[in-house]
Amino acid sequence: MLKLMPQDKVRKSLKYSVLDGAFFSAMVGFGESFFAAFAVFLKATSVQIGILDALPKTLGSISQLLSNWLIRSLKSRKKLVAAGAFIEGLFYIPIALVYFFGELKIYYLIAFVSIYWILGTIITPAWTSWIGDLTDGVNRGNYFGRRNKVAGVVSLASLFAAGYILQHFREKEYIGFVIIFSIALIARMMSFYYLTKKFEPEFRIEKEEIGLLGFLSEARKTQFGIFSIFMALMNFSVYFTAPFFAPYLLRDAKLDYFSFTAVIGIGMLAKLLSMPVWGKAADRWGNRKILALSAFTMPIVPLLFVFSMNLGWLVAVQIYSGIVWAGFELAGFNFILDTTTQRSRATLVAYYNVLNGVAILVGALIAGMIIKHNSLFSSSFYLVFIISFFLRVLVSASFVPLLKEKRRVEDIAYYKLFFRIMTKLPPMDALYSIAVFPAKRLAKSFDHTRRLAEGKVPFIRRRK
Repeated sequence: MLKLMPQDKVRKSLKYSVLDGAFFSAMVGFGESFFAAFAVFLKATSVQIGILDALPKTLGSISQLLSNWLIRSLKSRKKLVAAGAFIEGLFYIPIALVYFFGELKIYYLIAFVSIYWILGTIITPAWTSWIGDLTDGVNRGNYFGRRNKVAGVVSLASLFAAGYILQHFREKEYIGFVIIFSIALIARMMSFYYLTKKFEPEFRIEKEEIGLLGFLSEARKTQFGIFSIFMALMNFSVYFTAPFFAPYLLRDAKLDYFSFTAVIGIGMLAKLLSMPVWGKAADRWGNRKILALSAFTMPIVPLLFVFSMNLGWLVAVQIYSGIVWAGFELAGFNFILDTTTQRSRATLVAYYNVLNGVAILVGALIAGMIIKHNSLFSSSFYLVFIISFFLRVLVSASFVPLLKEKRRVEDIAYYKLFFRIMTKLPPMDALYSIAVFPAKRLAKSFDHTRRLAEGKVPFIRRRK
């Protein structure tokens, strides 16, 4: 049991957590989101891009086996989280400098990004345990819905700003990447500052009562264990496509940087607008209900990308993807908090992430080999998109019925829940118009400016 915490410090810490999340999202928007695009700029192959996306996440997940030992050694979750965040931010410097590393630059990029991910991921169990304590007794669905909305707005703005910078420096692309990675570093330093201002509740540090092998052997007997297996297999399925989305858009769909950013960004916009709606629904009808609904509406996303490379279609698919993934991610995170205790949370989250990290790597490597040797469709990516769809459906059908709600909540039919969620969201046609037409107009404007500079179109004086 948690001892009574000073509520004034808790309230301030939850506000600081929102600010920390906002600056962390700015780092992701300016930095992480463009690692794959940077690799494409450096002429990486599809297999190398798959490794760049999956291997760092896997190593980061495995590193979490050391998290509990580090918490015990430092006797503080706050110290571990803050130190990891600070050093993680500094790694944007060597990542940006790999451009000068000759023929091995892709491998150096993979190495530096891997260290970056280890530093950022090894602190996850400590952060999850810490925020779990701070939100004890709080309506978590509502709080994280609001927190994620703020983070999403910042992430979206950062993403579009970074895309604009890269588009502006398209003739000197490396300069553009240096600028956005520098901004990402500064954002992480601000995130670090707000982490240091948060209150850390009293925490009893104990050795693990169960090892990784023991956890795996007992996984089928607990709700958290079943959920961990479910998410590992789902991530295996998802990572048949996730690492290859950027090269698909930039190489096969031939999008410029701004259009690429628009397609990525609209998914984030749909996610942040729908996150509070999912959060309130989770508080009322339970995380299991939200998880089940989103788990069966999310698998079709990769299949939809097979039908067209048209910018409007890609944006429409991303709107749908953002909505269903918002529910899946929020309910999944809350389900972890509901099925773990303060005493075991840091250890169990580490084991959970190890499973997911291994699954991510295996899925990405298999998909990369399929892409390399596949010639069945006009795009080498289509086959893995189709396989990912079937795997996601199979995983959801096999595991969702095994998950149980941990709280007493109201009951509601799935079709009614789906209808209520959709009617609480911004109108889809308005969201589509917001995304597509400015993207097309700005893309056209960029092209006109480029052609004007090259003397390919006449200068037209503005009418007075």
